[in-house]
Amino acid sequence: MDNANDEHQRSRPRVGHIQFLNCLPLYWGLARTGTLLDLELTKDTPEKLSERLVRGGLDIGPITLVEYLRHADDLIALPDIAVGCDGPVMSCVIVSQRPLEELDGSRVALGSTSRTSVRLAQLLLAERYGVEPAYYTCPPDLGLMMQEAEAAVLIGDAALRASLHDAPRLGLQVHDLGLMWKEWTGLPFVFAVWAARKEYLAREPETVHDVHRAFLASRDLSLDEVTKVAEQAARWEAFDAELLERYFRTLDFRFGPEQLAGVREFARRTGPTTGFPADVTVDLLPPE
Repeated sequence: MDNANDEHQRSRPRVGHIQFLNCLPLYWGLARTGTLLDLELTKDTPEKLSERLVRGGLDIGPITLVEYLRHADDLIALPDIAVGCDGPVMSCVIVSQRPLEELDGSRVALGSTSRTSVRLAQLLLAERYGVEPAYYTCPPDLGLMMQEAEAAVLIGDAALRASLHDAPRLGLQVHDLGLMWKEWTGLPFVFAVWAARKEYLAREPETVHDVHRAFLASRDLSLDEVTKVAEQAARWEAFDAELLERYFRTLDFRFGPEQLAGVREFARRTGPTTGFPADVTVDLLPPE
């Protein structure tokens, strides 16, 4: 019996889960549908999960868009599920002391190593506003950032805190990266996709499809019951239930033709300077 349990545990797919609020609905749904127990789940930051998936420490998981595009030959994307936006995103922002078009040569603090958000911010500032700031990386503490920088790029929960609480108090402008991209290109933006290692898919095709179905069911259930998800999350988060519900409804968890068009546009504009071909191929998991 023990051997059977050991074997079952060894065979569970190693799946990543982003520990930011933006993925809480997906995690909540997994617990509610009962499929959570079928996964060996690793919670971490987007950067660390991306690295683990690329190196083979995970079989399936979310991966930031830039890292997916860099390693597209080894990975297959799961259709219909992603973390993105079709307009504002709320949790990827540039907070600035002055108008963005005045930031040429100014110090801009990057409060994260998330290459996708950073690359998007740099792209928008360079091509939409015509400025080349001096970028540097530091911890995501807005008060400290603004002592040394004219502007800061923040993502995730730190961005929500900064844009909703700290920036208004400090009299700073907040620019939503998702909205800026939408206004500029007319397309949705995808920050992270779910992907499986191709070698794992070749070995365990049924498991990959099972995990894909589990995440889709989790996503759908969570969005159906989003008020309940927000109420539960508000018990231990620094945001009230009303705000969390607005945030969960703002995020776009789809990955269909429009989202793919957004990915291709981002790749076209950034690929050669970011480490992947401008016309990189996005391989999607085929239907069973």
